[in-house]
Amino acid sequence: MKNFKIFSVFVSLIVFSCISSDKSGHISTEIPSESLENFGIAIHGGAGTILKNQLSDSLELAYKSKLEEAIRQGHLLLKEGRSALEAVTATINILEDSPLFNAGKGAVFTNRGTNELDASIMDGATLNAGAVAGLTHVKNPINLAHKVMTQSEHVFLFGAGAEAFAATQDIEMVSTDYFYTKNRYNALLNMQTKETTKSALENKSPFFDPYIRASKFGTVGCVALDKNGNLAAGTSTGGMTNKRFDRIGDAPIIGAGTYANNATCAVSSTGWGEYFIRGVVAYDISALMEYKGLTVKEASELVIQEKILKLGGDGGVIAIDRHGNVSMSFNTPGMYRAHMDKEGQLEVAIYK
Repeated sequence: MKNFKIFSVFVSLIVFSCISSDKSGHISTEIPSESLENFGIAIHGGAGTILKNQLSDSLELAYKSKLEEAIRQGHLLLKEGRSALEAVTATINILEDSPLFNAGKGAVFTNRGTNELDASIMDGATLNAGAVAGLTHVKNPINLAHKVMTQSEHVFLFGAGAEAFAATQDIEMVSTDYFYTKNRYNALLNMQTKETTKSALENKSPFFDPYIRASKFGTVGCVALDKNGNLAAGTSTGGMTNKRFDRIGDAPIIGAGTYANNATCAVSSTGWGEYFIRGVVAYDISALMEYKGLTVKEASELVIQEKILKLGGDGGVIAIDRHGNVSMSFNTPGMYRAHMDKEGQLEVAIYK
C-alpha cells in the first residue's frame, strides 16, 4: 500500500507538470513541445542573381513546383519515421533528375563541352561522410556519395576511380548524352564568346570573373532532422559553367559545402565555391554554434552576411539545428529554397 501511494504521488506530479494556466486563468493540458517527435527539412536549388524580371511566370512556377515536389517527398519519409539520410538522398534525387537545376540532368558544361558532376553527404549521428567529384556517367551523384560513405573506408573519390567504385555498387549509370540540355550548352557558348572579348586587365584577382558573378550559382542541397534526433546534409552540383583544369568547387568538400553534426546543425552551401572552401563555411556555422553558443540563424548570418562578403564571395546556405530550427541565409539577390516543419507548414521562395 505504501508503494502504491508513492506511485500515485509520482503520477500526480507528472500530470501537474504538464498542466499550466495562462494569465487569464485558462488551464492548458498540452504536452510540452519538446516531448513531441520533432523533425524538419529544408532544400535549396542554387543562389545568385535571380531577379523577378528575369523569370517568366511559367518558369517561376516550374521552379516552385519542382522545389515543392522534392521537399514533400523528403518530408513524407521523415513523417513515416525514416532517417534523415534517406530523406536527404531521396529529395536531392528529384532535383538531380530535373533539368531546371545545375545538378544531375541539368548539369552545366565545362570548357571542353563535357559535364562533370560532384556531390557529398554527411551523417550527423556518426560524423561519417562520403563525397565524389568529376563524374561523367553517374545519373545521381548523391547516391554514389552515399555509397562511398556507407560501403567504403574512404570519404572522397574522384573521376574514373569513383566511377569504377560505382560499377561495384547498385548505381545507375548513363551515357554522357543524358546530361545534354540545350539551354546549358547555349550558356557555355555565350560565356565563351564573352570571354574572348574581355580584356586581361579585367582580371584583378585570380577569382575575378564578372560573368560568373552575374549568373546563378547552380547547386542543389538538402538538410534534414529525423524523429530520432539525427541530422543529415547533402549537396550535389554540375559545377561552374566553362570551368577548366578539372576545377572542383565546394559542393563535394566536407566542411565547406556540406556538414552535419547532431550536436549542432546540418548545413548545405551554394555559392562561389572558391570562397566557401576558403571560409570552410558549413563547418564554420557548426563551430560557431558549438564553441560560441550562437543559434543556427545567428551563426548562418554571421558567416554569410559578414565573413564571406569580406572575403569577396557570395552565395547562401540552408541549415537546420537539432531542435528543428531552420536558417536560409544568402547575400545574393535570390536563392531557390523551401522548408517544411513537423506540422507540414510549407515555405517556398526564390527572391530576397
